[in-house]
Amino acid sequence: RKKKKKKTASAQKLLFFKVGLFNLGARNGSFPLVMFRCVLRSKLPSSPLRALVPRPALPRALGPLARGTSSSTAGAVPVGSITRADKAVGVWLLGCAGLTFGTVVIGGVTRLTESGLSITKWEPIRGVRYPRSEAAWQEQFDLYKQTPEFKYTNKGMSLEEFKKIYFMEWFHRMLGRTVGLAYVLPMAVFWRKGWIRPGMKKVSVALGLLIGVQGALGWLMVKSGVEHDPQGAHQPRVSHQRLALHLGTAFVLYTGLFYSALTHLIPHRLQLTGSKVNALRRAAHGTAGLVLFTALSGALVAGMDAGLVYNSWPKFADRWIPEDLLRLEPKISNFFNNATTVQFDHRIMAYITTGAVATTWLLARRLPLHPQAHLAVNTMLGVVFAQATLGVCTLLYFVPTPLAAAHQAGSLTLLTAALWLMHELRRLPKVV
Repeated sequence: RKKKKKKTASAQKLLFFKVGLFNLGARNGSFPLVMFRCVLRSKLPSSPLRALVPRPALPRALGPLARGTSSSTAGAVPVGSITRADKAVGVWLLGCAGLTFGTVVIGGVTRLTESGLSITKWEPIRGVRYPRSEAAWQEQFDLYKQTPEFKYTNKGMSLEEFKKIYFMEWFHRMLGRTVGLAYVLPMAVFWRKGWIRPGMKKVSVALGLLIGVQGALGWLMVKSGVEHDPQGAHQPRVSHQRLALHLGTAFVLYTGLFYSALTHLIPHRLQLTGSKVNALRRAAHGTAGLVLFTALSGALVAGMDAGLVYNSWPKFADRWIPEDLLRLEPKISNFFNNATTVQFDHRIMAYITTGAVATTWLLARRLPLHPQAHLAVNTMLGVVFAQATLGVCTLLYFVPTPLAAAHQAGSLTLLTAALWLMHELRRLPKVV
């Protein structure tokens, strides 16, 4: 009798858990009624009496779990629904993320074409106007002539050549302004309508402030290269530390926008639990972090033109470890100011990131995850090998602009895939 009672109690708990779990996302107030029916039916001894109590309607995806079988779709099923407000906010955030992506890519092209120092003033409002008359163009050109870059690098530049680099920097700044307007104006409308979730309000304000900080960092970066230097001691390029900070902030902004968009556009999915799933979730988070840090090390490479130091692979010339790896004193300064060390670090980070992506793929391979999760991890694996190939080709061909720009865009694409996988593996939120 004791064994029978234990089995009955276990069956009741299991049924209670299944019904409760699959109704976490219910918003129609039927959750207590479903639970009551579930417990009542489990306590009724005979079939005729049980028929009097309606059977709770469970999602079709529960079938494989209820029968004790495995299925690729049984590992994760949608919970809850996407409202009209969520969809509108999600599309808005996804659009801002796309604009940020484009701004980062154009910023990379601006740097590669050495156009970033062509505009010597930061005028958030007046800077929107593009020069039309010859007098306006000459005024801008005269300001550029005062910069170290013109004096020591582009002294023979003509006005027509200046117009080309000016357009690249102007277009990059206009994209940055567009991101700000595309974010702030709809946010005000959605906030007024009450469409922004309570938990999202602080995040939305933080992202808006980050856009402003990003613009200020961009000007501080440019300022480091345009300051007047009559003694000729100023190097005609922007600070590589400020460049890395500017690019890193853009990556963080993109991360916040894209992941927030996914939380509004894709419903929660119930994932399998267990040590293997938890290990996969940790691996996905760690991989996303490695992608971000590898991109930051790449920003230092770009800022110092470290890609032109050793243009061979896999060795550094004829050595696995270059001789001048730690030539500066103190040693710690080599990691930020030695072009050889910066390139060496970027290579090592790329190897580690590729290994982490491959490990994550192997962990996810045999787990019965949702098809979208498998698609995300497969996409991430394909992108990381394409990105590694682009990096090697960029190095071997002495950093041509098309390859280098594609390599920078590839880093954002890889981060996108990593964020997508993180979202697919996220835990269910607690229901209060």
